[in-house]
Amino acid sequence: MEAPPTPLPVPSAELIAEIGENLAALRKRIAEVCDRARRCPSTVELMAVSKVHPAEALVAAFQAGQRLFGENRVQEFAAKREALAAYYSGPAVSASGPDEAGKPTRPIMHLIGPLQSNKTTKAAELFDAMDSLDSLKIAQRLNSTAAALGKVIPVLIEVKLSHEETKHGLPPEELGSLLASLAPLENLRVSGLMTVPPLDEAPEAARPYFRQLRELRDAHAKQYQSFTELSMGMSGDFEVAIEEGSTCVRIGTAIFGRRTVPSAEPV
Repeated sequence: MEAPPTPLPVPSAELIAEIGENLAALRKRIAEVCDRARRCPSTVELMAVSKVHPAEALVAAFQAGQRLFGENRVQEFAAKREALAAYYSGPAVSASGPDEAGKPTRPIMHLIGPLQSNKTTKAAELFDAMDSLDSLKIAQRLNSTAAALGKVIPVLIEVKLSHEETKHGLPPEELGSLLASLAPLENLRVSGLMTVPPLDEAPEAARPYFRQLRELRDAHAKQYQSFTELSMGMSGDFEVAIEEGSTCVRIGTAIFGRRTVPSAEPV
């Protein structure tokens, strides 16, 4: 007996309007901090972190104009992707190009949580980019899978700059060695760095970590031309992150509201 089809996520008009207002308010704040920092707002991407939120919320954000999304867990997004398939399938940009507004024709999905070696194949199939690479072993497995799929996967290296045991990432002193080892992997494109600073209610507390990540990026950027991205900054500290050079801020709570399950890290 065949399993019943996965119900389509149908967000309410109220949810679309609420998320749309949140996105508009965030884009205004990003533009304001960019103006203070003498940066062009187009140099900072807004990533909607949809983890632990239902597929309906992701669809609502997409319909409100958002295109870039982040998920933490392969299995969680696999379930959402099945529900979303009826809405958005195929490449992010169709053969005819973006839509009439110049935007991708489906959500661009990044994995922003730690990637286990036994999930690299599934992750490569589901996600457009990996923002949390922190080991050569995972990179090699991911590269092999990407080659088999005929795709090149953009990756960010997650760097652990705090001493918190709950944080993931590569020690900063190992960055140069990993970059050299990644150079022969032709199906990965190393685009930059990502970090999560220690949890603190004061946004300024994150500034030293953001600054250190920028300095790490700058130290290697001349050697690796594509090494330009800095994914740093979340709902509570993204303005400081932009001032320190962030090219992508990862926002969840300020777009979707509080999470529906407990978690150790706010976004």
